[in-house]
Order: sequence, then C-alpha cells, then structure tokens
Amino acid sequence: MKLRILITATLVLVLVLTACAGQPQATPTQQPTKPAAEATKPAPAPTAPAAQATKPSAQATKPAEPAAKATEPAKPASQPAAANAAVEAFYKGKTITVIVGNSAGGGYDLYTRLLARHMGKHIPGNPTLIVQNMPGAGSLVATNHLYNAAAKDGTVFGSVDRGIPGEQLIGTEGVQYDANKFNWIGSMNEEVSVCVARADSPVKTFDEMFSKPLKIGGTGPGADTDMFPNFLNAVLGTKFDLVSGYPGGNDINLAMERNEVQGRCGWSWSSVKSTRPDWVKNGFINILVQMALHKHPDLPNVPLIMDYAKDEKTKNMMEVVFARQTMGRPLVAPPGVPPERIEALRKAFVDTMNDPDLKAEAEKSQQELSVISGDDIQKLVARILQTPKDQVDILAKYMAAERSK
Repeated sequence: MKLRILITATLVLVLVLTACAGQPQATPTQQPTKPAAEATKPAPAPTAPAAQATKPSAQATKPAEPAAKATEPAKPASQPAAANAAVEAFYKGKTITVIVGNSAGGGYDLYTRLLARHMGKHIPGNPTLIVQNMPGAGSLVATNHLYNAAAKDGTVFGSVDRGIPGEQLIGTEGVQYDANKFNWIGSMNEEVSVCVARADSPVKTFDEMFSKPLKIGGTGPGADTDMFPNFLNAVLGTKFDLVSGYPGGNDINLAMERNEVQGRCGWSWSSVKSTRPDWVKNGFINILVQMALHKHPDLPNVPLIMDYAKDEKTKNMMEVVFARQTMGRPLVAPPGVPPERIEALRKAFVDTMNDPDLKAEAEKSQQELSVISGDDIQKLVARILQTPKDQVDILAKYMAAERSK
C-alpha cells in the first residue's frame, strides 16, 4: 500500500513539473516585450539555482534580435536630416564671401553677382552672400588665396578662370594649389570663346593672323586671354602680340576703346553679348575665330579653331587646351570644407540655377545659362590633370618658349 502511494505521488510530481516547464514557452507570444526587457536588465542572482533560472529567459529573447536589426536601415535616413540641421544651424546668421578672381564689370564678375543675388535663399540657414573682387594674374591670385588662406569652413568660395587646372598641368610659375583638392561647386555655363579685332585694325580675318600682327590685351597666364593666343602662336604660327597684366576683362575692353590694344582673344561669346552687344551690332569689332571644340549656334559663319589643326598631334593638344571651355564659369571652395557643407552648396547652386527669378534676370541681361554640376567639374578637372605626360611636355615647351619672347 505504501509503495502504491509513493508511486502515485511521484507521478503527480512529474506531471506538475512538466506543466511548469511548459509555461515559459507561451510568454513570448502573450507578452513579447517582457522577456526582451528582462533580458536587457538581468538581476544579479544570489544563488546558483537562481542564476540558472535566468537562462531560459535569455534564450527566449533571441527571436527578438531580427526585429532590432530591422531598425538599422533607418539610421542613414536620419543622418542626412541631422546633417541638414547642422548645416542650417551653421549658416544661420552667417555671411558667405564670394571671391571673384577678375575685376568688376567683366563676364566672370557679372555671372557671379547674378548668382550671389539669388543663392542665399537656397542655402540652409539662408546666409547673406557678398561678392569681393580679387583680380590678378588671370585669377591666380584669387585661386592661391582660396587654396592657402581662405577660411575652410564653408563661408568662402570663389569664381576663378576655367584655365586654372591647365596652368597647374603645364607648371605655370606662381601656381600654389592642387586643383584636384579643391571642392568644385559647379559652373554657370559652357563657353565658346572668340578672338575679336577692332574693325579699323589691319587684321580683318583669322587667316590674316598668319601674316599680320595684332596687338591684343590679356589678364595673366592663367586666363584664356593669355593661354589661347600664346598657344596658337606656338602651335599654329599666328602673330598675336600679347600685352598682358590688365586686372580683368573689362579693363581690356576699355583699352580697346582707347586703342591701346587692337583686340582681345579668349573672350567668352556670352560675355561679349552681355557686356558689349553694341560692339557687334554697330560693327566696332570683327569676330575672327571661335575657340572651342564645337561652334556656337549664334556664329555659324565664323571659323572654328579646330579646323586649323595641322596634324593629329596638334589636334590632340588643341583638344586638351579647349576642353576647358566646358568649365565655363567655375565656382570653387577651398579644400578641407566639411563634406556636408559642400553638398549643401552644390545643391543650392543647382537649385539657384533653376530659380525662375535668376533665369528671368539672366534672360534680360543676355547671359547664357547651362548648369554644370560640381561633380561633373570635379571629374573634368581630374581628366585634365591626367593628360599623358608626353603631350603635357610638348605643350609646356611650346608655352614656355612663347612666354619668353
């Protein structure tokens, strides 16, 4: 009898223990958050059996891990928002200085001032933009300043000559920058440059440039006004007589009006139309040639410089030199500016270029617009600086010989 009672008690005890062991399995479904919370805050166990009792609970939290991982992709979405907020907080109440590497009144200056009048409302925090001219040496002075001395916090950027990467490429004296390390913001258009001569000068057509000299003005070695005529003298044998050192393009125009010089080479057609449209209309100048890889639609009857390439080697060098026209009116920020501020400036640039108010003002002043992104300019600069060394050596030799005359 006692044995039967003992066996019965034992069976009851086994059944009770089995039932108790099954209960924790139901808790994750009934209360999914409880085990996870308990797992994150384990209470110190005073005895070994109690510590062992926590093990099933810890194991029960494992199915919750995928849910925790599922929240991770949300982080990148919050990071741009945080970055935008930080950019807005930084620029709020600030003033951005936009340096122009040429004198007031020229094409670079007019384009930059047009942008500055509208860009502030598209930058987070809506800072004020002021324009400061820093002419000299074909914008080398301004470029060196932006690279070496300007604030690297996003409160300074500038407009420089599109020939700046080319000057580094051929080793022009006075270059104190690495164009690859700049933060290029964008360009306001692509350019076709022209050579013009006063209508009363001895030179009436570009073909006469091979037999007659033409006295022209230039702003410095980094500018199209100097680079293009020097290059053409070296590789084609033209007879441009360059007088360099004018502070900016508008100063060359004034010199032409005074008959100090007879013409100007490497002058953007968009700038001709916006600053001296009457010169074309009244016949004060003759347009001799257009310098780019392709003709401008406005000038179907003006010869293209690429048609004068004597051989394949000359053509290749001409493509290197005139590819810079794609850069148009480049805007650049110093190296070292925080990436999120550069991205904000690049986006603000594109948004500004699509601003109806800016477009209306540009149309009224006959300023051609085409948006070239900062990323595209960055890639173009890299390609220019990767020009094969044999071509660079030939080009540099030609240019050095021409400048030493």
